[in-house]
Amino acid sequence: MSLVKNAPRTATTIVVRSDSNSRISHSKDPYYTLMRRIFQEDGTAVRGQKFLTLVEERQAAGNAIQTDEWKNLLEELQIGRASFYAMRNKLLGAGLISIKDKEYRLSGQFSKDLLDMARWWWTAVLNQPEESL
Repeated sequence: MSLVKNAPRTATTIVVRSDSNSRISHSKDPYYTLMRRIFQEDGTAVRGQKFLTLVEERQAAGNAIQTDEWKNLLEELQIGRASFYAMRNKLLGAGLISIKDKEYRLSGQFSKDLLDMARWWWTAVLNQPEESL
């Protein structure tokens, strides 16, 4: 039996919307809107946003959240262990966070992956010059 915290973090499904009215940048709460594209349930989206905010605040303060602080996180987020690790693994799979030296950190991998997809679509499929992206 494998533990949820050790489950593979291979990929995360993100909802993509082509409607310009659905753009995250047009949202009153872009962070929450992004979380709703990753998590199906509203409650999980709220907890995901809260967890990312905690990671961001602690990282900025020079006191990154340690992976062994999971019990405190369960209380803070009012969530069970399996639900916490499932949420965390989705954020890891999306490239929004990473674990380095047993610390949770915000990650730029999410942005890099989106840029890579956009660049490929723009140049390879639409046959447009990269500079015009």
